[in-house]
Amino acid sequence: MDVTQAQRDVRRVYRGGFSGPLVSAFIWGAAAAAYQWWSPGATMAILFFGGMLIFPLSSLVLKAMGGPAFLPKGHPSIALAMQSAFTVPLGLLVAIALGLLEPSLFLPASLIVVGAHYLTFISLYGMRAYGVLAGVLVAVGAAALFAVPSLRPMSGWIGAAALLAATVPLFLSARSESFESRREASPAPQAQRFDSAPAKPSHRPD
Repeated sequence: MDVTQAQRDVRRVYRGGFSGPLVSAFIWGAAAAAYQWWSPGATMAILFFGGMLIFPLSSLVLKAMGGPAFLPKGHPSIALAMQSAFTVPLGLLVAIALGLLEPSLFLPASLIVVGAHYLTFISLYGMRAYGVLAGVLVAVGAAALFAVPSLRPMSGWIGAAALLAATVPLFLSARSESFESRREASPAPQAQRFDSAPAKPSHRPD
């Protein structure tokens, strides 16, 4: 199996991966709400443990839609998908360490971690849209950390909004590709032929 075919399989099975950012958006929304109205510790717990639930919850979304929710056993892209998934909780350990020193740094640092993890999705799915999503998340996180400290309290809400907005083009792209694949796979309708009546034999004098 070549890379292009593997990417096509990933897009087909995971519907462009839209369910991951969709679930992530709700988790980020919960974390942002916890930071604003509860405590930084609750924010860290929600984002860390909620992040571990993103894949199973996004798989449930795909199952509810019908069709496959997992790549077939032995597919070459499974390893890359698993490796990409593990980068988030490991990276969040660094963000938590920063948050324990200064709570306002946790959400911006987490945005950078999550955004960087989406860079691998460019190769996993063969979709440049993930580069845009990664760039937005990293840019917001970096701006809040280094340039605009006033963004820090709102960075969680901004991240949730960016993730939610990304689900729309990802889903529409996957649906369009699915329709196109089915159209190409279906046999082309045969044009009805209207043959003219056979010409009568001419009676030439011998």
